[in-house]
Amino acid sequence: MIIESIELKNYRNYDELHMDFSQGTNILYGDNAQGKTNVLEAIYVCATTKSHRGSKDKEIIQFDRDESHIKLNIRKNNIPYRIDMHLKKNKAKGVAVNGVPIKKASELFGIVNVVFFSPEDLNLIKNGPAERRRFVDLELCQLNRYYVHSLVQYNRIVTQRNKLLKDMAFRPDYEETLDVWDMQLVQYGKEMIGYRKEFIEQLDGIIGSIHGQLSGEKEHLRILYEPNVGAEEFEEAIRRSRQQDMKQKTTLTGPHRDDLSFVINGIDIRRYGSQGQQRTAALSLKLAEIELVEKTVFDYPILLLDDVLSELDNSRQNQLLAGINHIQTVITCTGLEEFVRNRFPVDKIFRVVSGTVGSEN
Repeated sequence: MIIESIELKNYRNYDELHMDFSQGTNILYGDNAQGKTNVLEAIYVCATTKSHRGSKDKEIIQFDRDESHIKLNIRKNNIPYRIDMHLKKNKAKGVAVNGVPIKKASELFGIVNVVFFSPEDLNLIKNGPAERRRFVDLELCQLNRYYVHSLVQYNRIVTQRNKLLKDMAFRPDYEETLDVWDMQLVQYGKEMIGYRKEFIEQLDGIIGSIHGQLSGEKEHLRILYEPNVGAEEFEEAIRRSRQQDMKQKTTLTGPHRDDLSFVINGIDIRRYGSQGQQRTAALSLKLAEIELVEKTVFDYPILLLDDVLSELDNSRQNQLLAGINHIQTVITCTGLEEFVRNRFPVDKIFRVVSGTVGSEN
């Protein structure tokens, strides 16, 4: 799959923009705060309906406008697709594929697969469990539309159940309704646990050999799923934790408290790894993500690299660039020195200045 072009209107600092991409490596360079990342974000929004930054639609639309538009043209298995995204400040976004409106976000997933790699991802391993869960959710939502449904329903139920637990301080009789919520919580939670377990096992089967190459075969990396509760024990665990949930007025058990561990040669590098080990493991994770997408959908994803090269040393730059030279990539950076130094082939170069983009070749 490849992105052929993108059009933006009233999107962050872009009044209007049209860009045609090469099917190889595309570089967007310029000073900081000029709008490079906004282009990558718009591509990601079209693939997933969400910003990688976690921004709301009203934050993406230009300050003095009520709506914003994105149009993404892609080609998949030699078939053209056009994704139109209509963002509104006070209403739900409108999405159409080839001019036909869609009602559910899950209908969009899988048309275009993207892997986003930002400097923040290099800290994925040393940061908290919430970021690692977010990584799993964002990737699984692109690969498995059933997971999207389970995740949306589960999060809705957790929110409602937590509200109920707070309201019970004033209405103790509400406790009798908890059984209904708990039944649904267990149903969708079990589905999530199963999908996450399978996903992590697949990643674990790929990441070892990739990390071995990056570390000169000195390190063996494993990624392991750490569920807060097993699928079979979930129902009983929810029942046992009810009194504590009522006391703390929040749901303490379930996959919304899951985590991942990263183990090198038997050592958990979340706690005991050096920064170099953590960063190399994060790089291995992204390269494994690319390979897993290819194995799942039988096509390579589009890689979005947001100013990552400046955060890597020369060795890791070379390893990353060598691992992505066969897929369409859109890279942002402040200068072209890394590509000149590494003699990395570049197919198209864009210079970004204050919300305007000019092609230089």
